[in-house]
Amino acid sequence: MLKDLLGSRDARFGPLLRDETLAATMCDQVIRLSLLRRKAQARGLISPQKTIRIAVVGGYTLYPFVELLEHYLASVPFTTYRADIFKGEYDNYISEIADRTSGLYHAAPEVVLLMPSHRHCQYMGHFLDVRAKQEAEAKTVALQILDLCHAAHEGTGAEVIVTNFALPGHHDPGPYRTRTLASDWNFRKLINLELGLSAPGFVHICDAEFLSCRMGTLASWDPRSWFESKQPYAAGLTVQVAKESARLISSLYHGPKKVAVLDLDNTLWGGVVADDGLDGIEVGDTSPRGEAFKAFQQYLQSLTRRGVLLAVCSKNDHARAVEPFEHHPEMVLRMKDFTSFKANWQPKSENIRLIAKELNLGLDSFVFIDDNPAEVEIVRQFVPEVECLALPPDPAEYVGLVQDSHYFEPVRITKEDLERAIQYRQEVERKELLASVTDMEAYLDSLQMEARIGEFQPLDVPRIAQLINKSNQFNLTTRRRTDSQVRAIFSDPCQFGFTVRLADRFGDYGLISVVILKAAADEVEIDTWLMSCRVLKRQVEDEVLNQIVRFAASRGIGRIRGVYLPTAKNAMVGDHYLQMGFTPLSDSERSEFLLDASLYQPRPTKIKVVEKAL
Repeated sequence: MLKDLLGSRDARFGPLLRDETLAATMCDQVIRLSLLRRKAQARGLISPQKTIRIAVVGGYTLYPFVELLEHYLASVPFTTYRADIFKGEYDNYISEIADRTSGLYHAAPEVVLLMPSHRHCQYMGHFLDVRAKQEAEAKTVALQILDLCHAAHEGTGAEVIVTNFALPGHHDPGPYRTRTLASDWNFRKLINLELGLSAPGFVHICDAEFLSCRMGTLASWDPRSWFESKQPYAAGLTVQVAKESARLISSLYHGPKKVAVLDLDNTLWGGVVADDGLDGIEVGDTSPRGEAFKAFQQYLQSLTRRGVLLAVCSKNDHARAVEPFEHHPEMVLRMKDFTSFKANWQPKSENIRLIAKELNLGLDSFVFIDDNPAEVEIVRQFVPEVECLALPPDPAEYVGLVQDSHYFEPVRITKEDLERAIQYRQEVERKELLASVTDMEAYLDSLQMEARIGEFQPLDVPRIAQLINKSNQFNLTTRRRTDSQVRAIFSDPCQFGFTVRLADRFGDYGLISVVILKAAADEVEIDTWLMSCRVLKRQVEDEVLNQIVRFAASRGIGRIRGVYLPTAKNAMVGDHYLQMGFTPLSDSERSEFLLDASLYQPRPTKIKVVEKAL
């Protein structure tokens, strides 16, 4: 069917290619799909949105791995990428990283993928060596790998992905392997643990250990392919490692989903509450199905503890829908766990749009979860930005399905993530106050806002990169940066970055705005200006501009250039610079604006700035 769609240049080719790629488990399947993708790209049916320079080096023959990686990047992640890949030579990764004149550095990669050889992952001493010696050897091996990651990062400024080690599947040395760190099984596990726990922020682990155990350790290793062509894994595991590597690379530029939108009947409990009543629904420890629904609620609640928001979208009578959360003794989730609750008879697609508007979040931040395939298909058609999960008939499979969707996998977890649900509940209180007043100035004054404006700090890099890569609406240029690219600003004398934190009497918003400036001899350019939509119309943008002008004045620069690069999602800031007093440049091919800093008067606000960057 894919060939037919390709031949007729049918727009359904791309979605079907993605589905077929996700379903493929064998290397030859993915290679065939990759060939079709290349033809589709040549005919304009698929247009990757961004090119990423990637270097892949390791202790193995790297083909067909790089072919699989390129295909997954181009067809599977939420945003497709064109991969410009430098492929290292077989087992030459140490020299390629150590030699700053090697092809690795000429390729100037944004991401380095390191696949260290399993041959360097074996304890060479005796089973009876003291535990401290065995532990020290494992830590040394892990440190040597991390030293290579440091060297590659320092020489390229790239994020580094390193594959850890698949575990051996044979019995040797039998049950004794559990009693000594010298066994290959335990020695590799300890190295993998040290790699993960000791890796700096710019190093990301592609967990081949987990993937091989999930597939089966014996099925993950093919000794013949190793001896004949020096392949790192069996063909099936090669596919899984390539797919996981592509997800990791994609996650450097796009964060996880933020909101799980849930149906109620036969999703959070068994049965229909309007028909079966509070006593008739299945949830809790009185039956296997009820226990499965309770386990699903426990898992959803655990997502909130790492920053995922929960919302309800159900065709139901509101009073009956609320009743289980308030009165059923076996319910794990309660009303306080939801940031929005829509139970009515309106189309679910419309309700999801309302939830997005209430939360000031883009629809592409949402995942809709429902047991009814028809409802899922309607949402897919009418709100295509929303990812959808159709639950299977057996609730025992619910948790695994959501876990394996990868939608809520964090690359990192920041303090702001942990407090997100609390912050959205505080926002409800702010809106209630706003609804009760008629004077906006009085409302802003009553918030008792305080701002802290500070230069970029190393501890803030994960949150800064997170905002840069997920902010779409109030984002003047939508330029994405990895953690490494954010850190590079610290040592660049021509760049200056600052952040804004905001708090009010209801609570702390946390770090909500990022600005990156580029200074030349006679002009400051606003390279990046973004802000969380949660603080729109709070006068934060006025204080940001005050800070930008202060920076220009400190450098003796009188011209400030603002750049607006339109995207499908940032139309709300299309006239931002005009509103802030900038003058448009009529001769510019881009949307550019100038501000004469010498004539600027600080903009008054209701925000008390308790700390400034300058």
